[in-house]
Amino acid sequence: MKQKLFKLFIFSIALILMGCFGFNGNDDDDGPNTIDLPQSAYSPVFMDREEFETTTELLPPQTIVNSGKIYVKDAFLFINEVREGFHIINNANPENPQNIAFLKVIGSSDISIKNNSLYVDNAIDLIALRINDTYDSVEITKRITDIFPNPMAYSPDGFYETSSSDQIIVGWELNE
Repeated sequence: MKQKLFKLFIFSIALILMGCFGFNGNDDDDGPNTIDLPQSAYSPVFMDREEFETTTELLPPQTIVNSGKIYVKDAFLFINEVREGFHIINNANPENPQNIAFLKVIGSSDISIKNNSLYVDNAIDLIALRINDTYDSVEITKRITDIFPNPMAYSPDGFYETSSSDQIIVGWELNE
């Protein structure tokens, strides 16, 4: 009986050792991690903060391509062009709305208006601005920097990229 128990003990130890040391010649430990992680098909486009802060401007009307939220203030519609800015539509005559200007604000998705001040997300910043009565110029009255996570930090295929405080991600380019 002792001999059978001893043989069973030796056999069990042998099985355990085979599992630990890869007795079958297929050892799982191939050294350093060699797993290839997926890569984005896109590369981020960075802009210096100094340049970024000068990109907000009032432009002639543009065609709406990728609309987002709509904000109504008096007789005006502010229609977001996702991550690009806002189309300003004079809707005083709803049968014949007039596209009067495009407010370019990189990374924008939302707007709020109180009195004559517009509050817009400018990628990672919040800006307050005023548009003159003739809708031909805009003035940034205040900027609060680094208040939002960057909506442009995710590539079109879902990869996340970080940027430094003096560089802001403003878009993505497809790798060749």
